[in-house]
Amino acid sequence: QVQLVESGGGLVQAGGSLRLSCAASGRTFSSYTMGWFRQAPGKEREFVVAINRSGSSTYYVDSVKGRFTISRDNAKNMVYLQMDSLKPEDTAVYYCAAGDGSAIFTTTLKYALWGQGTQVTVSS
Repeated sequence: QVQLVESGGGLVQAGGSLRLSCAASGRTFSSYTMGWFRQAPGKEREFVVAINRSGSSTYYVDSVKGRFTISRDNAKNMVYLQMDSLKPEDTAVYYCAAGDGSAIFTTTLKYALWGQGTQVTVSS
C-alpha cells in the first residue's frame, strides 16, 4: 500500500510561486492516478488537478489552468505541483491523493489514499 507525505507549503505573497511535493512509499506507485485537492477553512475539499499513471494525461480545474502544473516521476515515487501566479483564493490545505485505476478522477470518492496535507497561504 502506498503512503503519501506532502511538503513544500508555506506563506507567499500574491503573484508568487510555490512547489508542492508528494513523496510516496511503496512499490506500486506507478499504478495509481495521482491527484491534488485543497480545502479552505469552512469549505469542502475540492479537486485541483490529477495526472494519470504514466503522466501522459492531466486534468485541471478551471480556476488553476495556466497557473498550476502537475508532474510525476515514477522512478522517484514523486508527484509535484508547481503553483505560479498565486492568488489569495488559493489559500488552503493542499492534499496529495492516490486513486487505483487508469482514468483521471476528479472526485474524492475515487481516491483511497491521502496525505496529511500541507498549508498554503497567499497574502494579498
